[in-house]
Amino acid sequence: MSWATHGAPLILTLALWWGSTAVIARLIGHTPHTYPRLLLLATLFGFAGLLLLVGLRDTTSGAAAVGALIGAIAVWGWIEVTFLTGKVTGPPPGHSADDEGLFWRAGRAFTAILWHEILIALTVAVAAVFLLGRENDLALLVLLLLWLMRSSAKLNLFLGVRNLGEGFFPPHLRHLLDFMRHRAMNALMPISLLAGTAIAWHFGVASLSAASAYEATASTILSTLAALAVFEHLLMVLPLPAETLWRWSLANRRAAP
Repeated sequence: MSWATHGAPLILTLALWWGSTAVIARLIGHTPHTYPRLLLLATLFGFAGLLLLVGLRDTTSGAAAVGALIGAIAVWGWIEVTFLTGKVTGPPPGHSADDEGLFWRAGRAFTAILWHEILIALTVAVAAVFLLGRENDLALLVLLLLWLMRSSAKLNLFLGVRNLGEGFFPPHLRHLLDFMRHRAMNALMPISLLAGTAIAWHFGVASLSAASAYEATASTILSTLAALAVFEHLLMVLPLPAETLWRWSLANRRAAP
């Protein structure tokens, strides 16, 4: 396998990770009257992504692996937009989470995002129906990895980290910050970092020993995504706000009323 077999999908995955986050964050910063149009656009992209990953499910080539990644990112982008616009979240808390104990606060935090968690589960289930057991199931693995890393991030935010990423929360979602804590570290973070590193290492080794361009590209994509998950978790505890990486996209963020 040539270096381009690994380098090109690695760079593309990095670009999609940073670029999709930047574009969505920028669009969410607009006034809420733009959200219906944004939701419609995201839904169209998400549906197109679903069609793409279904159309490539029996094709095993480097290009098909890249296409599966793009399709999965389009579907995940739709999921993110439904949450960040506040259209699919959960019932808002009746009072401050500071008034409750740990387990009660955990229950209320999960309730506050319950509908969105159900939406993610249903979306991944739909992808599994189309892709499970097919030759090109990379999109399903990407969605599962994104779900895993996002769930880990939510748990770490709940338990407490140095950087909560307040700048990414639009005004209508800032009540979710009540469920998060400022702490230098929590007991789950080392486990999350080790698990993410192990996944990245596993797929990194698999990419170097792959027997085909598809396997090499798919494993490189998964290894890169896992490494980015580790990086995102590190940003929660290092003295470097994650907002710095997306300063331009957050420049139009409105203040909470």
